[in-house]
Amino acid sequence: MKIAVIGGTGLIGSQVVTMLRADGHEAVPHSPSTGLDLLSGAGLPEALESADVVVNLTNSPTFDEAARAFFRTSMENLLSAAAEAGVGHAVILSIVGVDRVPGFVYYEAKVLQEQLLTAGPVPWSIVRATQFFEFLDTIVTSDPGPDAVHLPPTPVQPMAAADVARAVADVSAGAPLNGIRNVAGPEVFTLDDLGRAVLAAHGDQRPVVTDPEAGLFAAVPGDAIIGGDDAVPAKTTLQEWLAR
Repeated sequence: MKIAVIGGTGLIGSQVVTMLRADGHEAVPHSPSTGLDLLSGAGLPEALESADVVVNLTNSPTFDEAARAFFRTSMENLLSAAAEAGVGHAVILSIVGVDRVPGFVYYEAKVLQEQLLTAGPVPWSIVRATQFFEFLDTIVTSDPGPDAVHLPPTPVQPMAAADVARAVADVSAGAPLNGIRNVAGPEVFTLDDLGRAVLAAHGDQRPVVTDPEAGLFAAVPGDAIIGGDDAVPAKTTLQEWLAR
């Protein structure tokens, strides 16, 4: 099976390509470095030529209002080109609970991306994943205070990027779901407790102050971004990931 992986040189995409090739598929990575521009459409016909599946792992460069325009233009271009090329399956990576966090502009932009896919002309699948361990440093250190880090007690269920990539690869190699597969980490934490574990692993002595109004994740209501009963559990625990 020939699978075009858009964003195939990034954190998730590069691993998806490696996994698909190991499984015997012809996985081809595409990105600006290979001459593909989703916003202009340049390189799309060539990238999708004879492809059975297209996987879109690109992301908006910003998390503000501009993300809407990015996802609208990139998805409209991709779906149009995929239909023209006769691609039989389109896959995107989204976020668990993305439709349960009103007022979070980036999440609303990702919902728009999902809506464009589901209303489009190509059979589809959506993989929704929880937050990545690899992004914890960014989340935890988003408060640059020299004496303490302020984090909200938001419940989160993080997972390793490799487990996310495995889920995307498996869905991409299968029949279109015309639905959503949720994947989530094996453990639930509050973000402030998670911050304490990450800082300790880095030898950072700053205390974590529980602050319900601190950072982007303060806007998340309740357990909105927890995997739920239908989520496929990932294998890698936080301690296993930190040990690596």
